[in-house]
Amino acid sequence: MKATIDGAVIAEASDDQLVKIEGNWYFPPSSLTAGTLSDSDTPYTCPWKGKAQYHDVTSGGTAHHDAAWSYPEPLPTATDRVGTEFAGYVAFDKSQVDIS
Repeated sequence: MKATIDGAVIAEASDDQLVKIEGNWYFPPSSLTAGTLSDSDTPYTCPWKGKAQYHDVTSGGTAHHDAAWSYPEPLPTATDRVGTEFAGYVAFDKSQVDIS
């Protein structure tokens, strides 16, 4: 599966490496294209996953604000609920990033 923005691949992984949570595909950190994500200051805490880190995605010199997010340290109960470890995995805003 690929995550692309402006035609550029920003993440690519096989389906068995992805984690699906609430309709979003989370890509493992190793699948991300280096240099495309930078941390955003946008705060968000999910009641059951914990504190999120939003990321701006840069492609072709254009920054897409809050186009991705991850949970660097999800709550232990979240990992149990999802059934697998997903710390650091990255999901993308489908209104800004194409997932195929």
